[in-house]
Amino acid sequence: MIEYLVLISCIGFLAFLIPGRHRKYAAIIGWSFIVLSLFANLNEYFRESNFLYPLMAALSVPFLFITAKYLLNEDNRVLQLTRAAAVAFLIYAPFQYIPSLGDWLIGLVVGQIVWMLESFYYHVSLADWNIISRNTFRVEIILACTGIQSIAIMLGVAAAVETTLRQKILAFLLVAPTIYILNLLRNVFVIIAYTEQWFPYFPAVASNGEIGYESFFWAHNVIAELLALVCLVVIAFGLFSIIPKLGKFADDLYRIYSYEVRKAFGKDK
Repeated sequence: MIEYLVLISCIGFLAFLIPGRHRKYAAIIGWSFIVLSLFANLNEYFRESNFLYPLMAALSVPFLFITAKYLLNEDNRVLQLTRAAAVAFLIYAPFQYIPSLGDWLIGLVVGQIVWMLESFYYHVSLADWNIISRNTFRVEIILACTGIQSIAIMLGVAAAVETTLRQKILAFLLVAPTIYILNLLRNVFVIIAYTEQWFPYFPAVASNGEIGYESFFWAHNVIAELLALVCLVVIAFGLFSIIPKLGKFADDLYRIYSYEVRKAFGKDK
């Protein structure tokens, strides 16, 4: 079900990239179905004790209404935001929907993670082609563990405004290698923290019923997520430096959404 929602969203965003009067409606379809996919996955998020994505789902509702309103008015700023999302999907979709390509990337990441762990004299084994095991604990590496989503999103952000060839190259060099390497380090940290049970704390909050899951929760869902957010913010500022227009674009978006939120609460007429 979720896969179909994301696929429809992807089709909507890709259709937006095709010139024509349909673009604003395609964009609304893209944003609507990505929001629906967040809600459709709520049970999985709660099962993993992951509270970041349920929060994102809640915030996505007012975001969707505001975005749809400005898209119908063909506001250029929100059209640029949609272009960023569309480019992100254009980069991400082949890895998601071409199994051989996605599996290749996962296999590449697994091999490099194992190599890094062995470099730290931390010996692991493979329970399957994409499952890393130690001390009876197993971590499955899936497409979401490869960093391709974050890379696609940040490259999409870089594509939101017009850029020169030099800016495109510099943006790619800042985003892709940096996120890829940081993601490898993130996976290494999570695997060691989980298999060595570094954070067996507060099971009432962090447990999902699996033995030792608390360490995975704190390492993956809290520490790694927060560090990833900080890293993405730093990379975003780097992009603003390379592409000054992005700074103004971000400020314009902030003004749009903050104005609409204030107006909804009667604080801005």
